[in-house]
Amino acid sequence: MPVAVSFLYLGISHWPLTYKVGKAAGERGDKSENLPESKKNNISGKDVESLIFMQKRWIAKLSMCFMSAWFVSFTVVSAQNNRQADTVKSRQLPEVEIVTHPHTSVTRQATPLQILDGKSIVRLGIQDLSEAVRRFSGLTVKDYGGIGGLKTVSIRSLGAHHTAVSYDGVAISDAQSGQVDISRFTLDNIDMISLSVGQSDEIFQTARVYASAGTLNIKTQKPRFASDNTDLLTVKIKSGSFGLIHPVFLYSRKLHRRWSTSVYADYMRADSKYPYTLVNGTIKTREKRMNSDIETLRMEGNIYGDFGRRGGRFETKLYTFHSERGLPGSVNFYNKTATERLWNDNSFVQAGYKNQWDERFAVQAFAKYAYAYSRYKDVNDKYSAGYQEDRNTQHEYYASAGVRYTPLDVLSASFTTDYAHTTLHNNFVNAAQPRRNTSLTVFAVQYKSNRFTATGSALGTYISDKVEYGDHPADRKHLSPAAAFSWQPTGRNALRIRVSYKDIFRAPTFTDLYYLRMGNTGLKPEKAKQYNAGLTWSGNIGRFIRYLRLSVDGYYNKVEDKIIAFPTLYIWKMMNMGEVEIKGADVNLSAEIPLSGNINTIISGSYTCQYAIDITNPDAKNYRHQIPYTPRHAGNGSVTVEMPWINISWLFTAVGERYALPQNTDLNRVDAYAEQSISLNRTFKWRNASLRLQGEILNLADTQYDVIQYYPMPGRSWRLSVTLNI
Repeated sequence: MPVAVSFLYLGISHWPLTYKVGKAAGERGDKSENLPESKKNNISGKDVESLIFMQKRWIAKLSMCFMSAWFVSFTVVSAQNNRQADTVKSRQLPEVEIVTHPHTSVTRQATPLQILDGKSIVRLGIQDLSEAVRRFSGLTVKDYGGIGGLKTVSIRSLGAHHTAVSYDGVAISDAQSGQVDISRFTLDNIDMISLSVGQSDEIFQTARVYASAGTLNIKTQKPRFASDNTDLLTVKIKSGSFGLIHPVFLYSRKLHRRWSTSVYADYMRADSKYPYTLVNGTIKTREKRMNSDIETLRMEGNIYGDFGRRGGRFETKLYTFHSERGLPGSVNFYNKTATERLWNDNSFVQAGYKNQWDERFAVQAFAKYAYAYSRYKDVNDKYSAGYQEDRNTQHEYYASAGVRYTPLDVLSASFTTDYAHTTLHNNFVNAAQPRRNTSLTVFAVQYKSNRFTATGSALGTYISDKVEYGDHPADRKHLSPAAAFSWQPTGRNALRIRVSYKDIFRAPTFTDLYYLRMGNTGLKPEKAKQYNAGLTWSGNIGRFIRYLRLSVDGYYNKVEDKIIAFPTLYIWKMMNMGEVEIKGADVNLSAEIPLSGNINTIISGSYTCQYAIDITNPDAKNYRHQIPYTPRHAGNGSVTVEMPWINISWLFTAVGERYALPQNTDLNRVDAYAEQSISLNRTFKWRNASLRLQGEILNLADTQYDVIQYYPMPGRSWRLSVTLNI
């Protein structure tokens, strides 16, 4: 069937999706279905000309379906009239590009999926990635305080090592620590962020993404040009408390009918000298956080290419990030000295190619080179030389290739293989200088009908380490199965039932294995089993609630051979001593309530309850105690009111008490806290330009709290931003 006829069929049989053609991505995308790759290609002039022979009733439906692309229907109808007047001459119509931005339905997924698209991020007034990620249920962000604090994410208490962070389809890696600092990334060029847990319904992705307990996906903006526009420019300036200055620049240009490029850059600095209250028994003093300054420079360049319907699509990205920051350390009584400094350089270049050959076959391939350098320095008399300086350099070469075959409309299968070669060099005496070769191969099958989805996969992992000095572990092999099911009991009700299972493991990091005298080359990989069962529902409720989405999931996770630092006779040693059992539930709700013709209210909220306990040793003092930094209860909510003259958003976050160490004693308890923020913004438009003004008050009640014990977070602060789009 020609591509034009395919679009016509899609427009009639899937009205809610095609009605949104040309609109901004994210308008209640939960109610749309995913388009096959073969139906997202451009319609050429030859294909449009074939519509001349269609009946007028089909032309009328097509024009209604693509009302946002009115010029397409005008061209087709005009060609039809010319055809009736002159049947001898043929006219070649110009090629027309139809752009759609379908979004995945989170309620149809067989495993938990949460999405924040660009429109929702702007509507909520969120300007930092860690702030956005905190809106997801079941996810914990470890924040060491301030604008420059390191930030890592953990899904359902499995630890940051089990969480993959994917950037435009390719996972970010750190073989040294196994954790990704998400403060390296910004929201200013983000189109969507999503969090998937367990076995994703998207079977056509890299094997490295399969090799994680959950994935935080970050998708950057791609330029979207109007028919008469070849250049897009965004300039933004942010300023706020504690010396924050943050200019942003984003420029996109259409190089050719099918090729475009974009350049992004931002610079940020802040002294982060925020006040806090120090409590020492009955004595309270007002102090100021010192040595918490930060300076960063981030740049990114992209090239997007389309070789046509048969040629596929190509993308390449160059990313670089540089930062220098002070490490204020934990708050100690009568000791305000902090001299630790950290420098980071992270760069990578990656390229991706995707091609939907026909209705049955699709291929994709990725290649990436990544470079990471860190320098840590501490000036202190406790060192014989008067200071300690650590330098670490990582190089990674990564490639992924996959194919998807769809023999039936409801059945598809994919096969993907990844390979990575990673090295670590540091300035330690007699350092191991390890090299790691990792091979990942995954085979996945999916059956998907309107009311039932079943997905299964098997991931094979092979890891081999080599070192220049000392011992290295034996090669590691593991087979990880996963399965997920989603079922809609009745066709009249939007209720769905879902269950899933995933077996996964994470290999010890270079730090676990080789770090000075703490490393242990005999470590086994951590093994994790994930079980999930839940209900989802979406739809309308009368005239007052335009749209409502609800999901409830219960889960059980178990981690075996957990790697922990264990004290031996003289030093700490990395050992497989841990076993953790995690039980919990996630609840997510969002609703859209129109108050009048010009006023709209969007409400969302999430709640997590989890019992993550240590079951390693029945004789230990911490047996069945909650594991560190895992609250029993946590939740967040937001209310946004959109009005013609101004938009207002209120955000609320509450986290229960946690414990900093394995033993749940009063001394180790980190108090619960609740934080509120408010954002006001308005956009002024004229011709092809827009100006957006936004003001925020963060931590509205000036609550003092710690995310990590003895690392106080900032109190009340403000932030202003001005964004110009041309």
